[in-house]
Amino acid sequence: MGGFDYRSGRLHAEDVDLARLAGEVGTPFYCYSASTLRRRYRRLAGALAPSGARIFYAVKANGNLAVIDILARLGAGADVVSEGEIRRCLAAGVDAADIVFSGVGKSEGELRFALACGIRQINVESEDEFERICGIAAACRREARVVFRLNPDVDAGGHDKISTGRRTDKFGLSAGTVRRLHAGSAAHRWTVPVGLAVHIGSQIHDVGAYRAAFARVTGLAAELGRSGPRVERLDLGGGLGIAYLDGEEEIDLDAYARLLADIREETDAELIVEPGRWLVAPAGVLVTEVNTVKEAGGRRVVIVDAAMNDLLRPTLYGARHPVWPVEEPAGALHEAVVAGPVCESGDILSHGAHLPALRGGDLLAIGQAGAYGAVMSSGYNGRPLVPEVMVRNGSHAVVRRRPGHEEMMALESVSSL
Repeated sequence: MGGFDYRSGRLHAEDVDLARLAGEVGTPFYCYSASTLRRRYRRLAGALAPSGARIFYAVKANGNLAVIDILARLGAGADVVSEGEIRRCLAAGVDAADIVFSGVGKSEGELRFALACGIRQINVESEDEFERICGIAAACRREARVVFRLNPDVDAGGHDKISTGRRTDKFGLSAGTVRRLHAGSAAHRWTVPVGLAVHIGSQIHDVGAYRAAFARVTGLAAELGRSGPRVERLDLGGGLGIAYLDGEEEIDLDAYARLLADIREETDAELIVEPGRWLVAPAGVLVTEVNTVKEAGGRRVVIVDAAMNDLLRPTLYGARHPVWPVEEPAGALHEAVVAGPVCESGDILSHGAHLPALRGGDLLAIGQAGAYGAVMSSGYNGRPLVPEVMVRNGSHAVVRRRPGHEEMMALESVSSL
C-alpha cells in the first residue's frame, strides 16, 4: 500500500489519519503521499543510472502543480501534450529547456507558444506538423529542435485504448516518412532534427515489447547516422506497468533497466524516458463516504459519494482498483459492487471489492489512484471537482481546493438570443 497503511485501526496517509482529514476537507477527495512520490522516483532513477537515461515525467498522468514540483526538484524533466501542460510545468518551476512536447495534434498556437518558451524539443507526429513547425520557426526566427516519432508497429499487449505503437494507431510516423523528412530537413534553416522518439502505449508489463520497439528505433538511428548527421537523442517513451491489485505484478524494472543499459552500449545518443503512471499511481488514493448499501439482483451494492466523473478509469477502461475501508476491518469480508451516484449504469468504481459490513457515513479509500484520476475528472451532473491534498509525514496541504457551485457556473451565461 506504499505510503498508506493502518495504524491503531485507521488507514493513514503517511502519519495523517484519513478519517480526520476527511472531516476537515470533506469527501470525496484525492490524497497524495509526497514520500511515495519521492521513493518511486529515486527507485527508478537508481535503476536507470547505469544507462544514463534521464527521466521526463509524463504530466498527463497527474498535472497537479504540487506533484510536478516534487518531481522537478528531484531532477525530472517534463513530457507534455498541450500548451496548458507547458504552462503548468513553468508555473511549477520546470525550466523550459527541460520540457518535451509530445502529442499527435498540436495546434499552431501551441507550437508558437512552445517555440517562444524555448522548450527542449518537439516530437513530430505527422508530415503536416513538420511543415507547420518549419513555417512557424522561420516566421519567428526561432530554432525548433525536433524529434521524429517512429511508429514501430509493435503491439504493447495492453488495453486497446492505451496502445499507441501499432501501424493502425494514430500516433507516429512510418520509417519511410522519417527517412524522407530527416533528409529534407536540411532545407529548413530554423528547424533542427535532433533525434528519434518511440512510445508504444501505457501499462506495459512485457519487456519484450520494449525490446522490439527499441530495436527498430535504434536501427533507424544508426541508418540515418550513416547517411547524414548522427542522431543525438533517443526519446524512448514511457508506459511502465504497475500492479493495481494484490497478486498482480509490476513490470520487471531490473530487466527494463538492463535493456536501456544495453542500448547505451550500442549508441552514444542521449537517452530519455517518459514514465507517468509508474511514478504517481501508487502515491494517491481517492477517499469517499458511503451513502447507502442496498441489494440489486443478489449483489451487495455500496453507493458512495465519489463517481465516474471523479475517477473515470473503471468506466473508461474497465480498470480495477483496490478498495480499502478506512476503519480497519475486524470481521468477515464479502464481495460488493462500489458504485457512484451519477445517473449512468456505468458509474461503477469497483465490481469485485471485498469489504466488511458497511453503513452510511463509513469511509472507503480507492487505491492506486494517483494517475489518471483527478486529471481526468469533470463536472458531469453538475458535480464540483474534488479537492487534492498532499501529505508529507504528519502534515498536509490542500493543493487543489473544491470549487463552489457558483464558481463553477461563473464561466457561463444565459444567452439573450
